[in-house]
Amino acid sequence: MTKLAIVTGAGQGIGKGIAERLVKDGYAIAVADINSETATEVANKLRNKGYQAKAYYVDVANRNEVFALVKHAVADLGDLALYVNNAGIAFIDSFIDSDPKRVERLFDVNLKGTYWGIQAAAKQFKKQGKGGRIINAASLAGYEASALQSAYSVSKFGIRGLTQAAAKELAVDKITVNAYNPGIVRTKMRDAIDKKIAKIKHETITQQQANCLKEIALGREAKPSYVAEVVAWFASSGAGYVTGQSLQVDGGMRFY
Repeated sequence: MTKLAIVTGAGQGIGKGIAERLVKDGYAIAVADINSETATEVANKLRNKGYQAKAYYVDVANRNEVFALVKHAVADLGDLALYVNNAGIAFIDSFIDSDPKRVERLFDVNLKGTYWGIQAAAKQFKKQGKGGRIINAASLAGYEASALQSAYSVSKFGIRGLTQAAAKELAVDKITVNAYNPGIVRTKMRDAIDKKIAKIKHETITQQQANCLKEIALGREAKPSYVAEVVAWFASSGAGYVTGQSLQVDGGMRFY
């Protein structure tokens, strides 16, 4: 029987890496993204390799769209087994100068989007009556807030809270809820972050990246595939007794 995994923000970066990893474990992938073009590219590439995948447009800040995503993906690809709340945005700016519209949009996408995703997935899992897995994207910044990323840090702290609250409520329905906390992962989003921080600090981008590497015990940045392996483990039978947890994937930047 086909098992469906919905991955939001799967048109690029970490989400793309997650989609590419999960198909190897037999999942049909709903490649969901606000960028229809990149979502379609990812889905097409997966299908060309013989996997089952379909692209879906979604703005996770819109609750109705999130619920519609689950409804349509289940109708197209089969019962839901896994929902990955990966979609997220970030911006770099000082606390006092952060634009209120950007702050509100970030909270709508990162925090509310995860809330709606948990709701929609849990309702579908309850309907199916077989349990399921929900995995959320938190961050190293959700354990120790980052300077110049106040709103982002708040959203990721919040996602850890949502993960714990949902895990406690949904355990009775055999639904586990966990989170992954990436450190520095080389993606387009990270490129933009490095560029802005370097400008603020009057450094070159190379200097900014070198400074970050000094904080990583393993001495190298992560690739999206590194994070994807953690997500695959959370989704596996081996993690069936794990819920409400947030796992660092940062190469040893911080130890908690």
